[in-house]
Amino acid sequence: MSDITVLTAAARERVGKGSAREARRQGKIPAVIYGDKKSPSSITLEQKLLVRHLESGGFFNTLFDIELDGKLNRVLPRDVQLHPVTDVPEHIDFLRVSSTTRISVEVPVEFKGEDESPGLKTGGVLNVVRYNVEVSCTPDLIPTSLVLNLSGAEIGDSLHISAVSLPEGVTPTITDRDFTIATIAAPTVVKEETAATDDGTDTETSDGDSTSEAAGEETEEGNDS
Repeated sequence: MSDITVLTAAARERVGKGSAREARRQGKIPAVIYGDKKSPSSITLEQKLLVRHLESGGFFNTLFDIELDGKLNRVLPRDVQLHPVTDVPEHIDFLRVSSTTRISVEVPVEFKGEDESPGLKTGGVLNVVRYNVEVSCTPDLIPTSLVLNLSGAEIGDSLHISAVSLPEGVTPTITDRDFTIATIAAPTVVKEETAATDDGTDTETSDGDSTSEAAGEETEEGNDS
């Protein structure tokens, strides 16, 4: 597991819309920490720092340690409320977790082996059904990504969750079926281009015939005179 980022928070003495607006004017984001059978904690965090983490990707499957009153709270982001116009975060919910807490997170799928897929090499198209897969695990086992190897995949093949080597202790939340992640589709034939080419050939032939006929008529007129 990679190093966990520590975020320094301040407790919110008052809650409500007025208090939240005041915090935002000061460059803070109102937030709440809940879960793990403990009372919720209303806090504020530095807006600029959180925006950087949000924009870096993988925010919702990244663990943080929030320092509050000298104590560390290990948390996982669960919800972000954005401003409807500016998309600036206005409120964040953090789930407090322990080493034994089993959580559900969405993990991105990473595709490898495209160059070794006969289907893709012959013009097939990778049709992605799921860009993310929801898995269940403890916080210390959250994967960065799930790797799906496309080596050997032919046109018409469907690639399922069973083709992904999940780390020990990580299981998909969907357990009643071997769901599809991607397929290799046949290439699309654009018939319009062929038709356009055929029309062009016919036009040239017609033009050529007309020119020959005109030349013949001129020759006949010259002979008559």
